[in-house]
Amino acid sequence: MNKKDTRVLFMGTPEIAKGCLEQLVNDGYNVVGAFTREDKPVGRKQIMTPPPVKVYAQENNIPVYQPKTLKGEATEIIKEINPDLIIVVAYGRILPKEVIDVPKFGCVNLHVSLLPKYRGAAPIQWSLINGDKETGVTVMYIDEGLDTGDIIDVLPIEITEDETQEELFAKVEEKGKVFLSNVCEQLINGNTTRTPQEHSKATLAPPLTKEMALFNFELDAKTIHNKIRGQNPWPGAYFIYQDKKVKVIKSKRVKLSGKVGEILSIKPLIIACGEDAIQLVTVQPEGSKAMDGQAWSLGKRFEKGNII
Repeated sequence: MNKKDTRVLFMGTPEIAKGCLEQLVNDGYNVVGAFTREDKPVGRKQIMTPPPVKVYAQENNIPVYQPKTLKGEATEIIKEINPDLIIVVAYGRILPKEVIDVPKFGCVNLHVSLLPKYRGAAPIQWSLINGDKETGVTVMYIDEGLDTGDIIDVLPIEITEDETQEELFAKVEEKGKVFLSNVCEQLINGNTTRTPQEHSKATLAPPLTKEMALFNFELDAKTIHNKIRGQNPWPGAYFIYQDKKVKVIKSKRVKLSGKVGEILSIKPLIIACGEDAIQLVTVQPEGSKAMDGQAWSLGKRFEKGNII
């Protein structure tokens, strides 16, 4: 059987899922439907906005389904669609066994970590916060657990020292969507294997929270730098200065030392931490637009030796 004759049902919601769906369509897969989450209010005006997968599917005449649950009526719809393969990318719902059992080639998922490491909602973010030098994508069979299914194949991806969550997501999406398409073609042709995960090595990657975003300069520079890049763009790591939030968008570690919070340089703005120092490359003071850290320091009339 080839991919053009294989009935594929796609399930996904955000931008990375849209990129994967587009890749599958461009590579000639017969995508017969797209399941995605409901439209939701976005922004200050709470404008109802469709998810990226829905937008792309409608533009390409792919039937769209947005059930609130995959049980009951939705399961019957899936059975009527009669897919040979279900491909899931960041859908946001756990598939019940009744759905998993429908396609003859099974249900496969693209997960953005090297499983069993970082099961859960925020693997990219935690790989950065923890200072990992490598992440990757895993194509796996879906079972009834949370990212616990057998592994089909993995693709390691290097993490550079100053890469942010946003930048790493873009890199992982670009490499991952091609990898997913290639692996699924091999699966359809019977050229893949399945390897059970080592569950004892599993770690979790729970969603980030706004409460995690606050930091102070008593931490070592490496920890601060990793928090900043792992939380850019959301929730956005910040410190407090004069009772106001100062969000740090971009930073660099510097091998300098001083008293905690001491300004070691104005041009560029470098602040001493519990160990080493951090350069605040781009900041966004509360109520202001993002700006160069040096420009913020000049506007505050900081002097070398001041303590933040």
